[in-house]
Amino acid sequence: MHTITIVLVMLLAVTVSGLLARATRLPLPLVQIALGFALVQVTGESVELDPHLFFLLFLPPLLFLDGWRIPKDELFRDKGMVLELALGLVVMTVLGVGLFIHWLIPAMPYAVSFALAAILSPTDPIAVSAIAQRVPIPKRMMHILEGESLLNDASGLVCMRFAVAAALTGAFSLADALVSFSWVALGGLGIGVAVAWVVTRVKSFAVRRFGEDPGSSILISVLIPFASYLAAEHFHASGILAAVAAGISMTFFESGTLMATTRVQRRAFWDTVQFILNGTIFVLLGEQLPALLDRSINTVADTGHDNPWWLLVYVLVINAALASMRFAWVWVSLRITVYRARRRGEAHPPVAWRAVAAMSLAGVRGALTLAGVMTLPLAMNDGSPFPARDLAIFLAAGVILMSLLAASFALPQVLRGLELPEDDHDHLEGEARVAAAVAAIRAIEDKLHELASERTDASLYADIAARVMEDYRRRVHATPGQSGPRQARHAREIERKLRLVGLEAERSTYRQLRRNAAIDDTVLQKLDGELDLVAARLSV
Repeated sequence: MHTITIVLVMLLAVTVSGLLARATRLPLPLVQIALGFALVQVTGESVELDPHLFFLLFLPPLLFLDGWRIPKDELFRDKGMVLELALGLVVMTVLGVGLFIHWLIPAMPYAVSFALAAILSPTDPIAVSAIAQRVPIPKRMMHILEGESLLNDASGLVCMRFAVAAALTGAFSLADALVSFSWVALGGLGIGVAVAWVVTRVKSFAVRRFGEDPGSSILISVLIPFASYLAAEHFHASGILAAVAAGISMTFFESGTLMATTRVQRRAFWDTVQFILNGTIFVLLGEQLPALLDRSINTVADTGHDNPWWLLVYVLVINAALASMRFAWVWVSLRITVYRARRRGEAHPPVAWRAVAAMSLAGVRGALTLAGVMTLPLAMNDGSPFPARDLAIFLAAGVILMSLLAASFALPQVLRGLELPEDDHDHLEGEARVAAAVAAIRAIEDKLHELASERTDASLYADIAARVMEDYRRRVHATPGQSGPRQARHAREIERKLRLVGLEAERSTYRQLRRNAAIDDTVLQKLDGELDLVAARLSV
């Protein structure tokens, strides 16, 4: 009962955090960390979770969802930049920052230092989005950050796994590590794809044979990441990569025959799951800070320093090392991208220092870093405590806080007024809308001839078809595709606002009719549901 109470209180804190973030205009992760810190001060107790259970509960669904939702075309278009950041930067961070951490804190063994550097290498685009709500990140930059985060989640955590194994065994073989890494990576990817393929095929067969149940479809999507993760771990492959691969492959394997209501409900459900899991992790971070601080002070004493303020020095210096490494790597990566474009004869603007600074500041550590560092073993193989575990967790938590604070104050300033080369998404979207409207008009006309050919009320069919086609005709003639992406976005925004005003007027009328007993609750719920679907479409 006590555990259930703690879980409910944490969920309440996550709920309140959204309201406080909007009221204070502070980044959501910072509000959640503060609430967690306040929670432990009030209750006087901290939650202790088994690291492997913590890893299983939080990471597979988050990584699966990232892989599922990431724009695939954008990922492949900027694959060079993404791979340079997600793989090259991770390896350099593990080696460079790992050596630096051991030099800075000799009491932390090499293997533990490398493990800490590995878990500090992944970035968190969700935290960046929360910070940049008032100053939106340019689309292409955000796509690069999302792709980097998706892949460096896996590469960073796999590197941490090898470092922890070296710490436990006291030995490290490069040849064995390469063979093991090949199986861990390829096996994890293959198992994730296989699980997603099998589940989607079985589900499609069941839907065709027995019909579709929205609740079952949503539950299956929840079970896939856990099945992928557990299957991969059973065969000693990477459950992390399996969850990522399952998420990416869902886009290609899942049939497009799902009911619209199922897709709407599933999207809303996963949005809620993502909010709960990320919020809970940040609340846990704030909730564990006091205990981590107390235990880390003892480790600092082992390094020859008695003043606990050395902990702050460590956090600041490590954060500076990570930022410097990222800034240098982003600059080099962008220069390489520009050089390749010019070699192909493509026009490419020069590298802007503000773009480099924005990409560097956007390297915020978040939920994945905390979830990963929490999985450090509690004890060595001989039963002795894992060296500097509490210090590593505290340093990771400190880096998360410092990166969030730095990005909160500096990133909006750097992003304000920053313009990157516009992609052609808006132009392509406008053309797609026109093509779809033309196809819809043609299909409606064909169906009208089929339905009204032998009926006496053909004029009624014609009137209704004309009303249905009118909206499509307006789309064909009103889409300002030839006026440029910005004007197209502006026109759609005007239309969206006006339609939302109309929807709110409809909703107010329905509520007034219900208060006057002109309609009952059943009718009100049905009409409200229809308005919700239209409003949800307008908000996408």
